[in-house]
Parts: sequence; structure tokens; C-alpha cells
Amino acid sequence: MSALLAVRRSAARRRTQVIAVLAVVIVGAVALSLSLGDYPLAPDRLWLTLTGSGTRVEQYVVFQVRAPRAAMAVVAGAALGVAGALLQSFLGNPLASPDLLGISGGSGLAAVTAILVLGTTGPVLILFAFGGGLLVALLLLLAGRHLRDGGFRLILAGIGVSFLATALINLMMVRAKIEEARTALLWLTGSLASTPWWQVLTVTAVVLALVPALVLAGRWLPLTQLGHATASGLGVTPSSVRLVVVTAAVLLTAATCAFVGPISFIALCAPAIARAVLGHGAVGLAASGAVGAVLLVAADLVAQFAIPGLSLPVGIVTGAVGAIFLLWLLATSKGRQL
Repeated sequence: MSALLAVRRSAARRRTQVIAVLAVVIVGAVALSLSLGDYPLAPDRLWLTLTGSGTRVEQYVVFQVRAPRAAMAVVAGAALGVAGALLQSFLGNPLASPDLLGISGGSGLAAVTAILVLGTTGPVLILFAFGGGLLVALLLLLAGRHLRDGGFRLILAGIGVSFLATALINLMMVRAKIEEARTALLWLTGSLASTPWWQVLTVTAVVLALVPALVLAGRWLPLTQLGHATASGLGVTPSSVRLVVVTAAVLLTAATCAFVGPISFIALCAPAIARAVLGHGAVGLAASGAVGAVLLVAADLVAQFAIPGLSLPVGIVTGAVGAIFLLWLLATSKGRQL
């Protein structure tokens, strides 16, 4: 018992240290994103502006232009990181993510339909994105309800759904007007540009509303990893876990997709990095969220400043990095141990 208690304390201490370090990295990356740009701010001017002593121009640039973008990167990255950790822990497979399972594709198809067919913009998009993602999630759970072989059947079904969603999106894009197609294409690529505060607050509200569900998932998922029979014997109903995990993951993914587009691979990479940093097999929802925030803020900095005079959509950077990460994951895995 003492050995088990020592292991738990060591894991808790490591988790606290990791989250503290990631928090410092997030603060540093956000400060950098608030400082850089066409109107650069030195550290002392940034501090004065944040404390209310900057000029009107500095306050406008920081609080109305750069801060919403940086805040959305933190919130959206954290939401995607947690969504990926939920799905990977529940399915017991590191390839399980909203991208590869088709949940992002379903949300994207519904949102693009709202943009191109119905002419819908603004907060209503989140309803379409959530509905599309939830529908895909329900279909996938039905297709892989036995969850054998680490959920490979579910992942294959998700890849098929992703291709189908892409085909339908392409069909609507080629039939749309140029300006409408451009708006939809920018959304599909994933961009944090021109993010207003109300969008940040909406996604933040969704994340905060899901905190109780995430707390439950953090308690239940380690038990479900012991097997359904063992989890049931310990008082955890697998169907309840499935409902909480899928609903939370879909809502987190849909909320981010509705406002910044289907930013790819954050949900895939963040949990894997968090598990490696934590050094044990825990679910690591908080650590995955922190890693996701770091990845998206860093990717947005690269998208804005890597090429002088050219600002790229952040989805291009995350897609390139994520593709390399996925190839590395496949190359270093062995058979079914993936």
C-alpha cells in the first residue's frame, strides 16, 4: 500500500510540475504574440499597456487586435487537446482524434452547408457544426459498438466518413459563387485572423460548461481502461462513460470548428505529447489541454511571422506539422501496438 501511495504521489507531483511548466510556456508565447506585428511593442511598453498605462493606439492594438487572437488560440488549442485525449483514452488508441474519426469532417460539412447553402454566419454556425459532429459520432459508435482491436474498426469507419464529407464539401465549393467559396475555403483551412471577443467568450463558455463532464470523465476513464467487466464491477457503467466522453469531445470540437475552422492534428498530437511528458499511462486531460494550447499558439506565431510579409492561415502550419507527426507515429509503432 505504501508503494502504491508513493507511486500516486510521484505521478501527481510530476503532473503538477508539467502543467506549471506548460502554463509558463503559454504565458511566454502569448506575450510574444502580443508584442510582435506591424506595430511592435517592447516588453516594457507591453507591460504598461496591459496595466492600463499605454497609449490609445497601443491599447487598441493589444486588446482589440492581438489579444482576442491569442486568447482564441489558447482556448481552442486546449479544447482540441482535451477532445483528443478523451477519444484516445476511451478507445485505447493514439490514432483516435476528431480529425481521423470524421467528427471534424462532419462539423465542417454541416458548417459549409450553412455558409454556402443557407447563407448562415455568426453564432448559429456552432449549432450546425455541433449537429454535424454529433451525427457522425453516433454513426461511428454504431459502426464500432464492440470496440474491438483497439477501436480500429471505428477509425476505419471515421476515415471513410472523412472522405465522404470532403467529397460533398468539394461538390458544394465548385458550385458556389467565388466570394462564398473563398469564405468557406478560409474557414475550412482554419484561421485565427479577425477573431472578435464574442467568439472567444462563446468557446470559453462551452469549455467551462463542460468542466463537470470532464471531471467525471477523468475519474471514469482510468477504470474503463481496465476493461468493461472490471469497470462495471467498480460501479462505472460503460454506456454512461461513452455518452459523457463522446458528447464532450464532439461539443469541444464543434465549438472550435464553428469559429476557427477544423484546425487539424492538434487533437491528435497534444495527447501523445502529454503522455510522453507525464511519463505514465494516465488520461492527462489537463496536460493535453495545456499542450494543445501551446501547440496552437506556437503554430499561429509561425503562421504569422515565419515568412516575412505573408500571413498564413494557422491550419496550414498545424496540418504540415501534424502530418509529419503522424508519419513518425506510424513509423515508430509496431503492428497492433499503434
